[in-house]
Amino acid sequence: MDLKGRNGGEFCRDGDPSETELALYDWVLEHQEVDTERAAAHLGLDPNAVRDALDRLRRSGLVQRTAGDPARELAVGPEVATGAHIALLEQDIREKQRQIAGIQAAAARFAPAYQRHAACGARGVEVISTLDEVRALLNRLSLQCRDEVLSCQPGGGARDHEPMEDALARDRPLLERGVRLRTLYHHTARFHGPSQVYVAAASALGGQYRTSHELFGRIIIFDRETAFLPTTDGAWGAVVIREPNTVAFLCGLFEQKWETATPYANAGDEGFAKVAGELDRTILHLLSAGLKDESVARRLGMALRTTRRHIADIMDQLGAESRFQAGVAAARSGLLDDA
Repeated sequence: MDLKGRNGGEFCRDGDPSETELALYDWVLEHQEVDTERAAAHLGLDPNAVRDALDRLRRSGLVQRTAGDPARELAVGPEVATGAHIALLEQDIREKQRQIAGIQAAAARFAPAYQRHAACGARGVEVISTLDEVRALLNRLSLQCRDEVLSCQPGGGARDHEPMEDALARDRPLLERGVRLRTLYHHTARFHGPSQVYVAAASALGGQYRTSHELFGRIIIFDRETAFLPTTDGAWGAVVIREPNTVAFLCGLFEQKWETATPYANAGDEGFAKVAGELDRTILHLLSAGLKDESVARRLGMALRTTRRHIADIMDQLGAESRFQAGVAAARSGLLDDA
């Protein structure tokens, strides 16, 4: 039989054979000829449907031209029709298996270096250098989290809308299965529209949020077992800590700040004057401690330009021409005592 030019994926490629195909195949076997008009009349089927069925039987190789008489077609056994198709598929499988073996062999050469560093991570500290790896591990631990997530997110007001949507998509399943979620933001997050939307949505699901003018740094802790800290190079990597004593210390640091922080509220809801007054006193306190503008901005989670504008406004309100004079005036008025 001539299978030349047939594709190994054609056998029954249109799905399971139809009743018309099965009936026509049986008729051709019985009559040892292909005659769609006679078959349609004998089977009581529509001639067009029979012709379509014959085309599918030909493509599947179940009806083939004979070698001795190319003008004649006959039905052949299923094992004959499928033999060439299966052989092509098996050849393709063997090639895929060869490619898989090659990939595995190449990857295995990198395994010793990875295992050395993974062993270091298993002892308590692991450094992850890329943002994609950090996100993958955060998502995995979010799915595995059982009881609690503690999070400190400095600079909450500097976030744009997209990360807030990502955070809500990640946090919603946690909250819906009863995980306790507590997050600290800078007070500046109260003035930030996307932050307000996120906190409102997550709070409705049980999330708890508080704010403070000063925070100790970015941190995420899952189940008091695994903590994420930022790397010091300013990149988007993370230091992952699993050592129990260190994680317990970080949890204690979070709890201490949580107790003194203020439950989240929009600046307008709580009173703009109150929030602004707290901000001014904190800035004066930091300036009196000798911090530069850049350090003050970083501690408060504010843009440098915004920080300098606040400093200028404070000096103007105090009638001071220098920061030293502003510090003296603030001390005399008792503002530093309230910071």
